[in-house]
This record gives sequence, C-alpha cells and structure tokens, in this order.
Amino acid sequence: MPTTPPRTRRRPQRPPEHPVRRRRPRWAMRAATTLSVVVLASAGIGHSVVTSLDADIVRVDPFKDMKNRPRAGHGMNLLLVGTDGRDRISERERRAFRLGGAPCHCTDTIMIVHISEDRERASVVSLPRDSYAETPPHTDQVTGEEHHGHPIKLNAAYAEGGPQLTVRTVESMTHVKIDHYLEVDFTSFMKTVDVVGGVKVCTAQPLRDTYTGLDLAPGTHTLRGGAALQYVRARHADASSDLGRMKRQQRFLASLVERATSSGILLNPLRFRDVTRAVLGSVRADREFGTDELLDLGRAMRTFSPSSSEFTTVPIGRMGFLVDGIGSTLKWDPVGSERLFRALRDDKPLATATGPRDEPAGPRVAVAPDRISVQVENGTATKGLGLRVDAALAAAGFRTTRRPVDAAGQAVERTVIAYDPGWDRSAHSLAAALPGSELRAVPGLGPTLKVIAGADFREVRRVRVQEPVVEESEVVRGSEVGCP
Repeated sequence: MPTTPPRTRRRPQRPPEHPVRRRRPRWAMRAATTLSVVVLASAGIGHSVVTSLDADIVRVDPFKDMKNRPRAGHGMNLLLVGTDGRDRISERERRAFRLGGAPCHCTDTIMIVHISEDRERASVVSLPRDSYAETPPHTDQVTGEEHHGHPIKLNAAYAEGGPQLTVRTVESMTHVKIDHYLEVDFTSFMKTVDVVGGVKVCTAQPLRDTYTGLDLAPGTHTLRGGAALQYVRARHADASSDLGRMKRQQRFLASLVERATSSGILLNPLRFRDVTRAVLGSVRADREFGTDELLDLGRAMRTFSPSSSEFTTVPIGRMGFLVDGIGSTLKWDPVGSERLFRALRDDKPLATATGPRDEPAGPRVAVAPDRISVQVENGTATKGLGLRVDAALAAAGFRTTRRPVDAAGQAVERTVIAYDPGWDRSAHSLAAALPGSELRAVPGLGPTLKVIAGADFREVRRVRVQEPVVEESEVVRGSEVGCP
C-alpha cells in the first residue's frame, strides 16, 4: 500500500472567481458521491477516462492569500460542502420531491473527510450547520465591506465570504489544515444514485417528513434518485432534527460506498465513466485537486470498504446557545472537540478521541417539559385514550390542559403533534416523548401544542432538558451504520 501523498500538479494562476450563488445545500449526499468517485478511481481503468472529465470541474481558489494557517499534519483533509443548485431539475421533479423554497446562499452542515496517510482509513466528521462560529477578519462577498471577526452560524460563512471564508472559519475552529476543497450541488445527485442502481437504507421506525415528502415504512428499502434525495434532506422525520439527519446521511454514505465497492462498477469502464460524469458535472474544487490526485488516491484505496470508514459528529457542549442577532446555535464542547480534531491532526482513529460516557436517563431536549403547553385530542374510537395520553404527558412534566377532547376525525393511525412554526423547538422536545409521532406545522396555532392521539400510541417517554454540559460524540464504523 503506498504511503506517499498524492502528487501535486501546479496549475497556472487565474483571476479570482466570484462563487455562483446557490440555494440551501444538502451536503452529505454530494460528499458521498464525491467520495465514491475516489473509490471508483481505484479500478485503475486509466488516466484518460478521468482526464477527459477533468474539464467538467469548475475551479475555485479557497486558499488564495491565506496566512497563519494550521500546521500540516499527516494524511489528507478534504473539506466537503454543498449547495442545492436545482437548475437542471425539472418542474415535475421539483413538485414531486419538494424542491421549492427561497435560496439561502449558505452551506448546510459541512464535513471534514480525513484520508489516513497509509490510505487504509477514512474518518468523516460532521460539523452541524448551526454551530456557533467566529469568523476571521474578511471582506464581505456581496458588499465588499471589510469585517472584523464576529459571531456567526457556521453555515452562513459561505454567504459572507464564499469558499475562502468557509475554509478559514473551519480551520480557525478546528486547527486542522484543509488540503483540498470540494463543493458540489445536488442537481446530479439523483442521476448518480440511479447510475449505481440505487442505494439500500433501513429503518426500525417509520420515517415521514411532510416537508420533503419522505414516507418510509419500517424495513429495508433500495432508494432511487428522488427518494434518496428525500431521505438525506429530511429534518422533520423525528425529534432529533439536524442531528438525526446527519446520522441518516452517514448511513447513506456508508451504503453508497458499500454499493460502489461491492458491485461491478469498479470493473466496468462504461459504468465508471457514467458515475464520474454524473458527479463531476457539478463539482467545484480547488485548483490542485485534479486527475493525478484523484487517480493516485483511488489506486491507494483499492481495499477501501465500509469497515475502513468511521463517522462521528463534533461533540456538542450546549444545545440552544442563544446569540443576539443570530438566534439559537450549537456550541461545541471545547475539550471533546479538541480531542477529536487532535486525532485528525495526528492521523489517529477517531475512536481514540472518545472518552467514557454515562448511560443517559432519557432523551435530551432543548425545551423543558414544564415550559410546553399541550392540548390532547383523541383521534381514535377508543374510549378514554385522550385521558390516558393527557395523564401520561402530565406525569412526564408537560403542562397539559387536563381536559382532553375528541378530534374531528376518529381514524387517526399515527399520533400527530400539531404546532405553530414559531414553537418548533417545543414541538421537537414533545416529539421526543412520543416515539413515532408525526410533526405537523400549523401556522397560527399559537403557543399551545396539540397532540392528536392515534392508534399507534403506546407510551410517553420521560425526557430531560439539555444542560450546558459535555456530550461525547459517538464514533461508528461504516459497517455499523449500514443495513445488516
């Protein structure tokens, strides 16, 4: 197995480019497909196949004039971000897969992918989009105004300063030197998933998200392009919101890698070409990440598999950290995150960076139950169900009306939590106490949440408010997050 880093090919300097504004990104699927190209290159099909596609990559210069950067460590660090460009998605697909909405001009959760120096391990660290960050001094991408460093949500760094400010902010927060930058949109995501023949995912609970249209029954599913896009975009399928979505994206990434490495794609030049063309058609990369780097890295990873990969999310020290003018953020745990990023710098497995963890007494939530007002409705023909649900919620600390009523319909199968979008944090906290419930936004409903008890109701789980204490992140291998 080669131990030398990929060769660097110098490219002529070009004038600075102004990044194209994109809509709100869904990053992990583009990260997954980008990684799959690296894996696919291990087939050694030939330099000319990938070279012919190199021209499709739009080049950016995220490292221009950067000074005082972290010291280089061992291995390679790629910063993967994404934008949700939809230019090539048809109107029918927009409607079918809920791809409307106003542009955000910012990145959604970012990930650092570390390829070990011996090319036998890939470590993936997810950085939540709402992470509290402080930018270095920079020039605003839109107004040209000079800014001093200031607080910001991590996903907004792209809007203010494009790829360069994104890289600078991540390096400042992690002290990890970024070697390469890859930015991809999801316009080619559905085609890529279709080219590999679909990706297998599994779920023990029903997954329904009215925002994206995701609707999966418990079990194993092979998702094609559109359904796969819904799966990795869903934020409202359960009470864990973005953190739950990141776990699902990690599962999808592991399954995609497994699909790419176990199928005939690696040995079929035509399928290899089709997949790389689908991915590279929307990639923006730094000028030094080219054909030679891709092939050298790919050949070194011939034995790569899901068990060679490991996934985690940066440890969160405080949920719902309020910042004036910014809103609710996630504040990293300084001790746990430093331990994690030191492992990346030292080219160590992420499992060595985790400490002991206590068994939780119950799910942690952002809003305490005694701050959440609830009206219970019985959505079934079962006598007394409303009283039973009301009493169980009250016993768990929620402020119920103690006067449940009958719902308009009496054939509700799945328990529904109706909430005003202004009280979404309370709604997600309540959903954690009602496993399997469906969240349904109802503008104008007000501060009192409505629980419509369905035939699936079994219990109310006790929850605990998220305290400003350290929560260690879990590290799992790709073979552990995929389907059995």
